Amino acid sequence: MTSFAEIPNTITNEQQLDDVLTSPSPKLVEFVRALKGDILILGAGGKMGPSLAVLAKRAIEAAGSSSSVIAVSRFSDAASRRWLDERGVITHSANLLDRTAVQQIPDAENVLYMVGTKFGTSQNPSFTWAINTIASGQVMERFATSRFVALSTGNIYPFVPTNSGGATEAGPVEPVGEYANAALGRERMFQYFSHRNNTPVTLMRLNYAVDLRYGVLTDIGLRVLSGEPVDVRNGYLNCIWQGDANDAIIRALAVAESPPTLLNLTGPETLSVRNIAERFGELLDRPVRFTGEEAESALLSNSAKCCEQLGVPSVTSDTMIRWTANWLANDGRLLNKPTHFEVRDGKF
Repeated sequence: MTSFAEIPNTITNEQQLDDVLTSPSPKLVEFVRALKGDILILGAGGKMGPSLAVLAKRAIEAAGSSSSVIAVSRFSDAASRRWLDERGVITHSANLLDRTAVQQIPDAENVLYMVGTKFGTSQNPSFTWAINTIASGQVMERFATSRFVALSTGNIYPFVPTNSGGATEAGPVEPVGEYANAALGRERMFQYFSHRNNTPVTLMRLNYAVDLRYGVLTDIGLRVLSGEPVDVRNGYLNCIWQGDANDAIIRALAVAESPPTLLNLTGPETLSVRNIAERFGELLDRPVRFTGEEAESALLSNSAKCCEQLGVPSVTSDTMIRWTANWLANDGRLLNKPTHFEVRDGKF
């Protein structure tokens, strides 16, 4: 297995990719060694959930702990459930909108809440609201004595000037569109039940986790590779390697409080879409075309507080771009789930 400290020059296949994504850092191993109780991951069947569960399992094994990792999802993808089962993660199928099913989920002292829906919101907004609010409330009632880390999104912030360094946790929220408003509704449910039951919570507002099979860098790189113009109207962004994001999510259990701790989960840099595309052009030996002009504002988050409390991400933006370029050039498997990073009207 790859040591977390060994960041490879390239990632050449899915087995290596999954290994890199799920290799625990020494900090994570040390943290889970001292952690009491099992880790329950709700929404474990999504894009981040499977690697999060296996990362937690590998950290527990490396620490010599007897704790279990329990992954809960509807598991509409049987292959995802099998992948977890084969790696020692306990799987449990449940629909979190079903109150009876929620009551039957195994107890756990530590809960990582990864549940949410984004794409398709414009077509079915009521479902997005139900998943992002009703499910959250039912889970918080069921696990009132547990410790939570709940994933949120930077979409709840207003667009900020591109030279501002990004929105901070102390600033205002100003969600644009149905999805962002529903995501803020999810936060409000966690805040309400945290206050009511004194449940410790960390709310992590994520901006663009990167896995070579999907992500904002993959979206930009694909356009360069195929000769399509890159839209630069939403001209700046933040992103973070998914392995670093998952590592931080687990360790954020340590800073959970009531009322909830707020952390922006992303990389420390404000990245230019134009510069990213030009770097892909160099690496892929392709001419780069652009459409639009950069707006003076963008959806940006300042991760200084998260970096101070949990550490700076280990994988740099240039490393992520190099890995992605190599992956695309060698026809690496893709999930075909675009991020729609260029959207400015909140319609997903």
